[in-house]
Amino acid sequence: MKDFNKEILAYALQNAIEHGKADSGRVLTKLFQHGLDRKEIPLVMKLINETVGKVNSLNEKDRQKLFASVEGVVVKHDRTESYELSELPESPIGKKMVLRLAPFPSGALHLGNAKTFLLNALYAEKYNADLLLVMDDTIGSAEKAIMKESYDLIPEAFDWLNMKYKKTYFKSDRLEIYYEYAEKLIEMNKAYVCYCKTDVLRQNRVDAKECSCRQFPKGIQHARWKELFKPSVAEGEASLRLKTDMEHPNPAFRDRVLFKIADRPHPRVGTKYRVWPTLDMCWAIDDHLFGITHVIRGSDLMIESDMEKYIWDLFKWKHPILIHCGRVRLEGVGGTLSKSKAQKEVVSGQFTGWDDPRTWSVQSLARRGIKPEAIREFVKRIGLNKQDIVVPVDSLYAINRQMIDSETSRYSFVSNPVKLNIVDMPKTESVSVPVHPDRPEEMREVSIGSDIAISSKDFNEHNGKEVRLLHLFNVKVGDKTHITSVDNKKISKINWVSNGVTARVLLVDGSWVVGLVEPSVSKLKIGTVVQFERFGFVRFDRTHEEVMEFWFSHN
Repeated sequence: MKDFNKEILAYALQNAIEHGKADSGRVLTKLFQHGLDRKEIPLVMKLINETVGKVNSLNEKDRQKLFASVEGVVVKHDRTESYELSELPESPIGKKMVLRLAPFPSGALHLGNAKTFLLNALYAEKYNADLLLVMDDTIGSAEKAIMKESYDLIPEAFDWLNMKYKKTYFKSDRLEIYYEYAEKLIEMNKAYVCYCKTDVLRQNRVDAKECSCRQFPKGIQHARWKELFKPSVAEGEASLRLKTDMEHPNPAFRDRVLFKIADRPHPRVGTKYRVWPTLDMCWAIDDHLFGITHVIRGSDLMIESDMEKYIWDLFKWKHPILIHCGRVRLEGVGGTLSKSKAQKEVVSGQFTGWDDPRTWSVQSLARRGIKPEAIREFVKRIGLNKQDIVVPVDSLYAINRQMIDSETSRYSFVSNPVKLNIVDMPKTESVSVPVHPDRPEEMREVSIGSDIAISSKDFNEHNGKEVRLLHLFNVKVGDKTHITSVDNKKISKINWVSNGVTARVLLVDGSWVVGLVEPSVSKLKIGTVVQFERFGFVRFDRTHEEVMEFWFSHN
């Protein structure tokens, strides 16, 4: 990998000089102009974060001095990077490619599991393939229950991400089809009904010992199969198993379950069915019947893929191409993303809903102001990773920032405000400030009233010191604040608000930051993304009890 030390330092310094502090995501974006490959992102992020921390600890004079030694490294004009998905192998099934989305409806899709689904959609676009939405709504386990609202949340997320699927299927509508193929497997002497206890079965697998239930002839197996549909057989008492090689090197592959009993009501079909297929079974049947040519799924489903191939071979069906992606762990999301964990926290009320920012759901990202195009590009850059990788969420933020930065209005926001007692306050009605640092010729007017507030953090940090109120004048902060000059000195610059509107910002961790924002923000339409200078990008969500509420997007 190329040594990016100089580039990282140069862009961190440039970013800090232009915006008051350096941002890791901005630096990462700039590195693509110097040949950074998306696969190298996890390798350089530690160095970027370390360099940004060091640069932010320097005063402005030292930043300028150091930048003079590396300024030549900076690329003055952005160039657009093009990321192409790798080619897929040709399928023996047919010329028209068919891919599928098969989400389990246990909640809203989070950024992690949406990645694989979006990758399928991107490939469908690349090859002009048919894309099917197959809702994987077999009954599941009591611990991972189907959530009724998922039937709306999942298509809503796919539609927002502009994923064009041709038709929607529900596996809960296809039970009779699965039963038909179960009976065919019994007739082929390849499946049997088992009443053995779980601990006995587990030991048999370890010992590579056949279950005694395997020995019954197919006539008896058919009769035992029909018994599963009767209430006399309790949930967990019996199941239909596939006959596999008991000498298979993977004990988990030996005589796997195809159907099990579950008497819990299903959100769509109620108690109409009690014998439910496993995902292995229904995937194998549906991928064949739907003419799926390519299955792109996570590497955690390798054994399910082996099961599908085993069943396809029993029926002498051609195999779709099976492609497994390594897992992607997102760094900077505050833990491991989990739909099951989010389900518990939504149901318990710990989270406000499926769009709570702590779920990292697609809905929460939309509400934070992340563009669907940014998520699509983020997934495209990751591509078909064969190995497990760590990707910083800052790289998504960098993409989103690049898309919205030039079109986003800027406003001043101060958290936990403290009003300055400026003893020599001039009678000035407004001040002209740049609309955007990259467009200094475009100006906007910011009104100035009788009071000026700064954040309590800035007040405490700079008490007794001279600072510059950004775009305004220099003051010496104190109980009585005096204006010192209007010159743009190389001193600390801080935000200020005059005649501010009360606002609060919901952060990614679910906490709120309360403060004041300049009054012109009251003209915003709901859903507008703006930048609070030196705070971050935010999306205006609503006005509640005369307080404007924003959701934090990113720095």
